[in-house]
Amino acid sequence: MLRRCVRNERAFLARRCAPGLLLLSGLFALSLPSSAQVDLGPVTVGAGLRTSYDHVSPDSGTSTDQFQLNDIRLYVNGPVYQDIKFMFNTDYDSVTNKIGVLDAVARIEVNPEFNIWFGRFLPPSDRANLNGPFYANEWLEYTDGIQDGYPSVFQGRDNGVAYWGTFAKKVKVSAGAFDGGSVDGNPKLIGAARVQIDFWDPEDGYYLNSTYYGDKNLLALGGATQVQSGHTATTIDFLLEKKVLNGGAFTIESEYSDYNGLGGYYAAYDKSQGVYGLASFLFPKKIGVGKFEILGKYAKAEFTRAATPNYDQKTTEFNLNYVIKQFNARVQAFGERVVFNRERSDFWQAGLGLQIQM
Repeated sequence: MLRRCVRNERAFLARRCAPGLLLLSGLFALSLPSSAQVDLGPVTVGAGLRTSYDHVSPDSGTSTDQFQLNDIRLYVNGPVYQDIKFMFNTDYDSVTNKIGVLDAVARIEVNPEFNIWFGRFLPPSDRANLNGPFYANEWLEYTDGIQDGYPSVFQGRDNGVAYWGTFAKKVKVSAGAFDGGSVDGNPKLIGAARVQIDFWDPEDGYYLNSTYYGDKNLLALGGATQVQSGHTATTIDFLLEKKVLNGGAFTIESEYSDYNGLGGYYAAYDKSQGVYGLASFLFPKKIGVGKFEILGKYAKAEFTRAATPNYDQKTTEFNLNYVIKQFNARVQAFGERVVFNRERSDFWQAGLGLQIQM
């Protein structure tokens, strides 16, 4: 998907990339012997960037100020033969300062009801994992102890195989088996499954968004679970989005998570569970080149079953977003307050993020 060059091979990538690729293909072909000409065909290439300034202030300790390169991604998608396609995406790991393999997938896509993916990609999991940071509504995703606590080898991904299909444009089903040894050291396979119902407008493809900025009227309910050696990770997610005021959008998002011996945010705690609620409003009037959006979120997570005492985490987040071209160009001012009842130090953070994709 670019994390989503993936999603239905978005048309905008094809339109933007095709002329340049045809020119490069022609020049490359001319440089080779006639018996070794290369035809790139309808391959799409894209890139995505998320960068930010972030101020973090703990209640006890020293504040930090950082300019961060959060993500830099390169996307390549293209057909191989009839219903067989290929996807290869990379991402920058800010912890190791290295580029890693994000997605590497052989895609057999026969029709909406029957699709098989092999390789490295997002297993069936919660909406937050399936939309990723580039297609999330908020900036500070994955900081609440709830969203996408599933085990992964890199950026929510794992190596494996999965079936997925959409029936009657309303019911989306996926199931697969994934490598456990690479994500948690347990050589047993991880089984993963997800079922989602779109009661209003349908959502195409395997990967998802957490907002459509008023392009759809959505009422979606999804449930996912992963199982390994009797341990489970289970989530239920909800998304409602309604077009309002001729160009605006009102969105409500929520999720419940239960990581029971599998996944979770902190390895020392064998079990964690929590719930969050998020609401946003996209103002219909364009100001300059974009529209403003306000967003608020509250989350509570509980961490139990460990050698150290149990504790709770409460997270409150606010965003003021300037949406220029949906997920291709947006600026997000963010603030977050995280409070623990014990074990960890409370803190707040605030900053400004920029996202660009092509």
